[in-house]
Amino acid sequence: MSADPKTTLLALSPLDGRYAGKVDALRPIFSEFGLIKARVKVEVEWLLALANEPGIVELAPFSDAASARLRKLADELSVEDAARVKEIERTTNHDVKAVEYLIKERLKDDAELGPALEFVHFACTSEDINNLSYALMLNEARQHVLLPRLDELIQKLRAMAHDYAALPMLSRTHGQTASPSTVGKEIANVVARLQRQGETLAGAQMPGKINGAVGNYNAHVSAYPDIDWPAFSQRFVASLGLDWQPYTTQIEPHDGIAEVCDAQRRIDTICIDLCRDVWGYISLGYFKQAVKAGEVGSSTMPHKVNPIDFENAEGNFGIANALFEHFAAKLPISRWQRDLTDSTVLRALGTAFGHALIGLDALLRGLGKLSANPERLAADLDASWEVLAEAVQTVMRRYGLPNPYEQLKALTRGQGINEASMREFIASLELPAEAKQRLLAMTPGSYTGLAEQLARQI
Repeated sequence: MSADPKTTLLALSPLDGRYAGKVDALRPIFSEFGLIKARVKVEVEWLLALANEPGIVELAPFSDAASARLRKLADELSVEDAARVKEIERTTNHDVKAVEYLIKERLKDDAELGPALEFVHFACTSEDINNLSYALMLNEARQHVLLPRLDELIQKLRAMAHDYAALPMLSRTHGQTASPSTVGKEIANVVARLQRQGETLAGAQMPGKINGAVGNYNAHVSAYPDIDWPAFSQRFVASLGLDWQPYTTQIEPHDGIAEVCDAQRRIDTICIDLCRDVWGYISLGYFKQAVKAGEVGSSTMPHKVNPIDFENAEGNFGIANALFEHFAAKLPISRWQRDLTDSTVLRALGTAFGHALIGLDALLRGLGKLSANPERLAADLDASWEVLAEAVQTVMRRYGLPNPYEQLKALTRGQGINEASMREFIASLELPAEAKQRLLAMTPGSYTGLAEQLARQI
């Protein structure tokens, strides 16, 4: 973003200051300009739909040229046009009415469209326009920004899962040494989770309604009682690529927005889990971080390369989730047929998705700097021969040896177990030769079950 540094330095929100360039993809969608543009699109498409309805005899279908002019106004709406809407709003003190007036102002000189301008915003309450506008904005952000970025993260993690599929690592359940896994399998676990939640986000319905002041088509029926307004409404909402909501008060109940927010929140939560795990693995030395020339890890300790990308990602996902949680809890609630509390809350959608996008960007940047440290991983495994106790006692169970769990518990719990003592114990067992030899050949680094196979299959 090539904004004036003075502007970004004085920005109240970091999304418009420090991180301004990282959310440019969302700016045309969730900004005030984006909302105005979406409102103009809905108003224009509604007017075109009315003109194509045979039952509205006072409004003839528009020519191709007139239809093109209408759609051009919506598709090519400029920042200057949006500024004119805000200028009109200073008089009307009503943002949606200002959009209606702009459309009338821009088309009043058209010989064909001018006589039809009183059908702009016909039978609509402001929330007919607003709910469809926000639904369009959310769909655009979801399809063109968030899901592609999530796919990029999943692809990166999948590649890492495959690259490190066979690289053994010590597991640490409850922070204690546990049955080994592989680096790739642990990453594959995250891929599976993100894929599932990505499908949920992509598949969430985005409902919309256009049914008047309290959801009953009161004004519509008073003017044109013979038109099937619910069917007309359904066709119109579907034409915008949205899911029709047949039952509402003045507002669409926002359950769909809550579902999208919950889906994105779960994605963010999985990413926080990943950030914290990777942060810990870096601390243990399991991963190295690439050093970039000129970067300073610490202002006083020159040796440090801090995992700042994962910390930045975790912080931004947390901010996003605090907002998503509020949206999901608040937006589906409205007093009686409508109160205005949702209006100001909806304007913050871009803030939440902006922080989520920054989190994804930081996480990807951090993952791009990582490389596994096989030597450190191997050293931890070689110092943890006690993890083979699970394998030994399970084989003992198969062949009916008495008290296998208790024997291994006595050997391993709180004891300093090493390669020699573990193999000595195995050698003392009355097991078939083939089973004993398999156990004697096992090392902590080879005791990974199907981890490699599972990682390669993701």
